[in-house]
Amino acid sequence: MGPESTCPCRGYLTRLQVRTWIEPVVASTQVASSLYDTGLLLVLKESLGVRASNHSTSLSPRGALEDQQQKAISNFYIIYNLVTGLTPLLPAYVLGWLSDRYHRKISICVALLGILLCRLGLLFKVLWDWPIEVMYWAVGLNGLCGGLSAYWSGVISLGSLGSSEGRRSIRLIFIDLILGLAGFCGSMASGHLFQHVSGQAWQGLALTACSVSCASFALLYSLLVLKVPVSVAKPKAPPTVDTVSGTVGTYRTLDPDQPDRQSVEGHPLSPEKAKPHKSIIVLLFLGAILYDLAVVGTVDVMPLFVLREPLSWNQVQVGYGMASGYIIFITSFLGVLVFSRCFQDTTMIMIGMVSFGSGALLLTFVKETYMFYIARGLMLFALIPVTTIRSAMSKLIKDSSYGKVFVILQLSLTLTWVVTSTMYNKLYQLTMEKFVGTCFALSSSLSFLAIVPIGIVAYKQASWLKHADIPGT
Repeated sequence: MGPESTCPCRGYLTRLQVRTWIEPVVASTQVASSLYDTGLLLVLKESLGVRASNHSTSLSPRGALEDQQQKAISNFYIIYNLVTGLTPLLPAYVLGWLSDRYHRKISICVALLGILLCRLGLLFKVLWDWPIEVMYWAVGLNGLCGGLSAYWSGVISLGSLGSSEGRRSIRLIFIDLILGLAGFCGSMASGHLFQHVSGQAWQGLALTACSVSCASFALLYSLLVLKVPVSVAKPKAPPTVDTVSGTVGTYRTLDPDQPDRQSVEGHPLSPEKAKPHKSIIVLLFLGAILYDLAVVGTVDVMPLFVLREPLSWNQVQVGYGMASGYIIFITSFLGVLVFSRCFQDTTMIMIGMVSFGSGALLLTFVKETYMFYIARGLMLFALIPVTTIRSAMSKLIKDSSYGKVFVILQLSLTLTWVVTSTMYNKLYQLTMEKFVGTCFALSSSLSFLAIVPIGIVAYKQASWLKHADIPGT
């Protein structure tokens, strides 16, 4: 007699487990976001380009009009990013608290509602030719619903709940892989969709309509289909050397649930050596923020950089360029699978930081399109640091605190993004005529600087293992 007949509920339980997967929500939301990001940039280029030409004399050279357009787009993004980053601060924390106290889906569902409203704002702007400033109100509504901070902290919480500590980093990087694949597909199609409707009036209508459709699917799926996974209980055991190595999430095998070879029961640590969590969390926070400073600066300036000389990309090339940024989600996932066989978390984090810093350094001197893609290729492990830092932090806190802690981390990164975006946009305006790669050079320096706190974490871990006095280590 087969297992199906002995367990008639097995099929139902399997279907129920599938309904706990957060990946369909992540994929559809990211397709909507990638279409929206490209659409907003191209709509800005068209709208502000027309506005700049109307306010300039007919004798103005092409380069002067391009510079005016670049400054107008940069100034728009400064205000847009301020609204995006500041409006979710209180709502996101409240939603995280409500998710911990009442229901895990609260932050995700409310945030997805805000994302849908924001995408509708761009659709209405294209459809009825509203002024571009209406997008400030649209992204403000998104922020009041928690924005990316509430959404992504909810995703990380659900992803962490259904996975064991050993498998958690693999689980979270897999979610990032799905996000990257969805973003790649959306960005590849975005330039073509923007040109789908002929005529200047409704150009971009097909793209924005597809973005709204994907955001609507994500919201309906999260409301009607998605179920909260059952938490995988943490084993109750006295602190051992394996617990300390779990602080930074060591990887020894592709089956992380197997005990670490260095784990030896019966060797509890002294109280002084059993209190590394607070200092580790602070150092991980510092490393994440410094690295985020570097990443945000590059990502924010890059769309402006590719629109002007020497690259001067068209609509389809802009879509392809944005798609290239999502390749790192695939390569970072493969990197974790390979590096986890022989490296600890701290080593993998530093590899990712070196990867991004090297790519940003090459971007400083890009003059041709092929050089841009080579620089992007050097960033192939750039996603590993923040994802691995999140995984390491999840092993140091209780399940009931996931919502609040992940929201605090996400809000810290959001505040960093707001400050960095404003600073880099202003710096870009000041240096684009003298040395357009200044922002990328600064990002490269910050990426290498972020290695310092992670290196301290690695040194602390090595010191704890040394003083634990375990045979064979």
